[in-house]
Amino acid sequence: MDQFMGWITENQDLIVSYVIKFIVAILILIIGKMIANSVAKLLGRGMTKKGVDGAVISFLSAIVKSVIFIAAVLMALSQVGVQTTSFIAILGAAGLAIGLSLQGSLSNMASGVLIIMFRPFRAGEYVDAGGVSGTVNEVNIFQTVLKTPDNKVVYVPNAQITGQPITNYSREDTRRVDLLIGVSYDADLHKTKEVLESVLKAENRLLKEPAWNIQVHALNNSSVDFIVRPWVNSTDYWPVYWDLMREIKIALDKNDIGIPYPQMDVHLFKQASQD
Repeated sequence: MDQFMGWITENQDLIVSYVIKFIVAILILIIGKMIANSVAKLLGRGMTKKGVDGAVISFLSAIVKSVIFIAAVLMALSQVGVQTTSFIAILGAAGLAIGLSLQGSLSNMASGVLIIMFRPFRAGEYVDAGGVSGTVNEVNIFQTVLKTPDNKVVYVPNAQITGQPITNYSREDTRRVDLLIGVSYDADLHKTKEVLESVLKAENRLLKEPAWNIQVHALNNSSVDFIVRPWVNSTDYWPVYWDLMREIKIALDKNDIGIPYPQMDVHLFKQASQD
């Protein structure tokens, strides 16, 4: 014990120096994290005022925050005596090894950059991407966050999104509603078309241009199929779709125009006895 106390007495200045350096390193980390969060928030506010898309803001903010915090870690290590040059070399070698084992994550990061650059979708748009349909919440470094119509939050890897077709339902202001209506072969085709037109004329959310289209589309086994294709504002698509389906069924019933179900006619032939 006396030897230990003697060693502490002899190296008191050195111990105090290391303690101070350690405390300074911790302060650098704390301050660095605070600065990273503050800069990311300021950057986000600035881009928001300029009307930058929310997906881009979240992506760039995450990158800026990470870069500043990594710089703070390197400064803290330098403060406690770690040679950052050699540490960076070791980190680079380790990064290469980790990169080989985390190719999927790096692919997701690269895909995130591509999404931000080419902007196939923006925050708030409804898309079908990576096999998931939903509204875009944000684009992160490794994944894109979508919210489905039934209020589920889905995290889709960015590489999965860029590796598959992307359908953006919100990019254009207008959409065409495609309805396929089957009627009986006994139905009067001219009257059926008039009934369908009357339903469209009563719907005030339909656009006059482009004009709607009603045509006989196919002669199926048990029905004559009409296509009904009006145009609407994208925000009205589903309400108009559901309302038209209901009103068309009601109008066809009122005019005694049947909507057939699959059926098969069986003909029986009685063979005469040979006796």
